Amino acid sequence: MTSSGGSSSSNVEHTREPCPHRIIDDVGGAFAMGAIGGSVWHFFKGLRNSPKGSRFIGAIDTVKIRAPVLGSSFAVWGGLFSTFDCALVGIRGKEDPWNSIASGAITGGVLAIRGGMSAALRSAAVGGVLLAIIEGMGIALTRMTADMGPTQEEILKMQEEMMERQKQQQKERESAAASSAAAAGDFSFSMYGKN
Repeated sequence: MTSSGGSSSSNVEHTREPCPHRIIDDVGGAFAMGAIGGSVWHFFKGLRNSPKGSRFIGAIDTVKIRAPVLGSSFAVWGGLFSTFDCALVGIRGKEDPWNSIASGAITGGVLAIRGGMSAALRSAAVGGVLLAIIEGMGIALTRMTADMGPTQEEILKMQEEMMERQKQQQKERESAAASSAAAAGDFSFSMYGKN
């Protein structure tokens, strides 16, 4: 999925599956995240709300009842989000943060449409803002980590310094070899010259 219109290919996310398979991948990942997070949350909630003698059993029962529900809710959200994201990638022809922001807004609106138009608009706004925050933080983190390394000029300067050091070391080795060869030659001359 190359981007058109002069965008660089650095915006393309290379770690994700291609679009039709991405939906299934995101549904599964969202279900797992919701089920695991829900298990932890509902375990402690059940532990706290159960009677004194059966706290552990109550916690396990609460997890068995509520964690799959939360996992399913996450899976629905993830599936709709990925579906809208893939649709926007197909319509716009490029993959960038605007697709995710719009997908979050559309998903929020679709999931809240049963509550009426005003509830759908509020949820769409919340979904768009949350995804804008997430995308903005991702871009900021990428830029911060990219700035941690040396610049191209610093790399070239370090390479030049390394070449100079290697040349200097080569000269020192050659002069040491020449002086040792000269010393060996003088020694052999003195040994054999007196005979």
